[in-house]
Amino acid sequence: MTNSYNYRHLYYFWVVAKEGSMSKAAERLDMAIQTISAQVHELEKSLGYLLFKPAGRGIALTESGFAALKIADQVFSIGEKLPEVVRDAAKSPKIKITVGVSDGLPKLVTKQLLEPILKHGDVQLIALEGEFDNLLADLALHRLDIVLADRPAPHNKNLNVYSEELTKTSIAWYSPKQFLKKSKKRFPESLSELPVLLPTPHSTVRLLIDQWFTKYDITPNIVGEFEDSALLKTFAASGLGVFPAGKLIEKDLKETYGMDLLGNCEEIYEYFYAIRSDKKIQHPLIEAIIKKK
Repeated sequence: MTNSYNYRHLYYFWVVAKEGSMSKAAERLDMAIQTISAQVHELEKSLGYLLFKPAGRGIALTESGFAALKIADQVFSIGEKLPEVVRDAAKSPKIKITVGVSDGLPKLVTKQLLEPILKHGDVQLIALEGEFDNLLADLALHRLDIVLADRPAPHNKNLNVYSEELTKTSIAWYSPKQFLKKSKKRFPESLSELPVLLPTPHSTVRLLIDQWFTKYDITPNIVGEFEDSALLKTFAASGLGVFPAGKLIEKDLKETYGMDLLGNCEEIYEYFYAIRSDKKIQHPLIEAIIKKK
């Protein structure tokens, strides 16, 4: 196979596939049938596979043709948005960046990781939260500029993404004031009696916390498990229980949620990553996030 095909060849193939015949495609494009046919044959030659086969008096897609059509649909559906995107960009002086945020990432950490780009007055931030695997797929398809997560991307040559560690933080336990006096001196044994709030196992740090409980022979009194970190902290602030969080956000926990430090478990660390697609030209604001480390 060579790389001699171009998007014009692909476009003519796409129109033929959509119209169902060379003649209808030629009519739509206002071109001679011979020209359309020659362009399609050039594409087949460069790919090394037939894309159409005879079917009665007409033609039909081969299996290779169906595969090529699937890609062509993606290419030209995106291409059709080009005039609108360029027009909107010209009207607005703002630089748009679309960030995927893994649902396992604490919201206060996300805010800190994105602070470098928010200092730019001409930025339009689009933050989309989702499941880790789905975000990686969107990143590979260039629907996202970057993904922030609490784990690196798995090694997968088909994804063409790579991870960079941004920062890490040791874990500590935080408490509403009503639990602090009677439990601080007996930490961590007091976690067997105190009401405990935990992230669900979708968070990478949960497994480390469970192992820490086992190491110190603690049977926690778990009264709640939360997938959303902000929701966990909201319930903690209402007095429901104590919880673990990164020391990176200790100041925010005190100022925003009125939490106090109960005790440290410094052998546990939580890591945070930026994941980028393997593109030659990166978004100009991505370096501001990466250099934060």
